[in-house]
Amino acid sequence: MSTFSFMKDSKEDADFRLAVRDWLEENLPEELLGWVTRPPPELMRSWHKKLYEKGWIAPNWPREFGGMEATLSQQLIMLEEFGRAGAPITSRQALGHIGPILMQYGTAEQKAQHLPKMLTGEIFWCQGYSEPNAGSDLASLRTRADLDGDHFVVNGQKIWTTWGHHAQWMFALVRTDQDAPRKQAGISMILIDLATEGITIRPIRTIADDDEFAEVFFDNVRVPEKNIVGNVNDGWRLAKALLDHERIGNASPQFAIDSLEMLKKLARATGAMDDPVFKEKLIRVELDVLAQSAVVAHSVALVKADQKIGSGSSFIKLLGTNTAQTIGDLMLDAAGPNGAELDAFETPEGPVEASAYFRESRRNSIYGGSSEIQRSVIAKNVLGLP
Repeated sequence: MSTFSFMKDSKEDADFRLAVRDWLEENLPEELLGWVTRPPPELMRSWHKKLYEKGWIAPNWPREFGGMEATLSQQLIMLEEFGRAGAPITSRQALGHIGPILMQYGTAEQKAQHLPKMLTGEIFWCQGYSEPNAGSDLASLRTRADLDGDHFVVNGQKIWTTWGHHAQWMFALVRTDQDAPRKQAGISMILIDLATEGITIRPIRTIADDDEFAEVFFDNVRVPEKNIVGNVNDGWRLAKALLDHERIGNASPQFAIDSLEMLKKLARATGAMDDPVFKEKLIRVELDVLAQSAVVAHSVALVKADQKIGSGSSFIKLLGTNTAQTIGDLMLDAAGPNGAELDAFETPEGPVEASAYFRESRRNSIYGGSSEIQRSVIAKNVLGLP
């Protein structure tokens, strides 16, 4: 049984892989196959529900919070098989980002209120980090939250908010101390009900011709003080922990494996697979995907062992970005003169959206921290360069 894992399946893991593959063949809806961009919420809700009912919606969550508590090998097998089948990646904002943070830093009330609804998919979440003048330099954020009785009054703007116009709740970074000696020291993380009065949300059309992102405006929005995660003015530490989870998620081998399968379909249809130069490039990117799987596996193992990934998350994110963009370049090579067409390329094995994938891969080097910033972090914190 072919695999992109660097580990050999045990008998137990091989049985699990076969079970996952069989279940996907029977349960993955055809309308969810091969999406380059994120499928719309109305399609994702039913898929989320299927995974929840199967018990597979949160493989990395502990059982005490309703998760699968899968072994490392099981998590990797699921990533590989879901990618091979072309299954969409469920929203990471809740299950991959704020969920684990609440498990570690949230109050009992916050866990009881929010974690179960993340599992069922009843509530969608979005992340309020970036601002018009605080993207890569996130610590420069200016959205402020001023305490007024038992509520914070929030004013400001967030941008590039994934699914902001579909979500019901946001976890946001806000400035709660305007006079902090260091800009990182006056930031808090807060949970915001997006139905609260004073919030305006506008979708943003992107280079990939979708509206996955939004800009969010806060005008005297009153948020209960109890919605602070962790301690007031300690949000920067939580934000860095969450970004580790985000960058690992952005480098998920599931997306890379799915993309590689689409590339092969296209290459077989156009004859590019018979070109020895193209085939050598394909082999190289297959090795990149294998390396990506190994790095993500190592990171998952560190997290499960309660060890910090730290600046290593920047390398993980950079590796995932580079691999995706290499596959995007090869998509256009394989498509030849038809590579610039916006419509999907029809193949005997199903449609492949070469142009859409290429455009999607371009923005990978911006969100989650731009590639330039990731290189600077690696140079300073990993290599010790000035």
